[in-house]
Amino acid sequence: MARPTKYKAEFAEQALKLCRLGATDVELADFFEVSPATIDNWKRDHKEFLGSIKKGKDFSDAEVADRLFKRATGYSHPEVDIRVIDNEIVQTPLIKHYAPDTAAAIFWLKNRQRGKWRDKVEVDNTSSDGSMSPASPTMTEEQLDRLARKINDEV
Repeated sequence: MARPTKYKAEFAEQALKLCRLGATDVELADFFEVSPATIDNWKRDHKEFLGSIKKGKDFSDAEVADRLFKRATGYSHPEVDIRVIDNEIVQTPLIKHYAPDTAAAIFWLKNRQRGKWRDKVEVDNTSSDGSMSPASPTMTEEQLDRLARKINDEV
């Protein structure tokens, strides 16, 4: 006979709020004082719980993606400069501008267009005479024989 579940209907709303704050499934398990496997079971058995988790995580991911995009492309926002001039508080509305951030742009592109922007290390293992160097993990039998003969000739 299985143990009774600790799940309560109000957990769905709590999970939504926690996931909007960036909580992971492991952190949800810690909050609800259950194992991560129990969280998986609740997601399987309680559609409203699963829906709340997805909704909360999607919301948070979208917020972060929006902020990263703004950081990568640059943005502006209204601001008020407050100063005391001649014992008077003077408020001056202004627009604050932020230049695009190169690191954010690179991060965005590496994740959104991996094929074009990934860090790719290409190693040329051929020597000036066209033979493969010993460091190459892709040498053919013929290339290995040629290398062995070359080494024997030098010895």
